Amino acid sequence: MAKTNFQYEKRQRELEKKRKADEKARKKQESKQHKGDGGEESPALDEDSGPSAQQEHDPA
Repeated sequence: MAKTNFQYEKRQRELEKKRKADEKARKKQESKQHKGDGGEESPALDEDSGPSAQQEHDPA
């Protein structure tokens, strides 16, 4: 019977942790850039402002 390669499994777990940490850091950096640009994270989420909100309520 073959032995389990624990070093390989450990290395894969470490790589996965590093990948997740890098992804989290990248997202955090992007959110900082977006806040600095307009003062808000996503102004497109405002339901009461903009022409798209008026089109939704316009019955014609």
